[in-house]
Amino acid sequence: MTMAYEQQTRVVLVPHWLSAADRDALTACLEAALLREDLPTSTADRLVDVLTELHVARARDVVWPSSAARVRLVTGWDPDTLPVRLSAMELACTLSLPELPAPVRAALTGGRSA
Repeated sequence: MTMAYEQQTRVVLVPHWLSAADRDALTACLEAALLREDLPTSTADRLVDVLTELHVARARDVVWPSSAARVRLVTGWDPDTLPVRLSAMELACTLSLPELPAPVRAALTGGRSA
């Protein structure tokens, strides 16, 4: 597993390998959660960061397709599986959502649905 380290913020980003279905379900869940009035601002900020990373993951695969392709080849994962890099805080805020679908929760906590 390759982890990215952001020099300025000293935050470690861990890749979570999600299928297209997982990413779509996660996007829908995050967008719904962001509409809630009772969502704390700090949590909302992190969820927006996760939404941004979901878009960046797709763009990263278009620009540098060989990185994820090598991992998928070795693991046998489906071609639509991409690494979504999240900080511990982003992951915690996402997992705190009660409406998070079970397959996505499993994929983010160590299992993978694809």
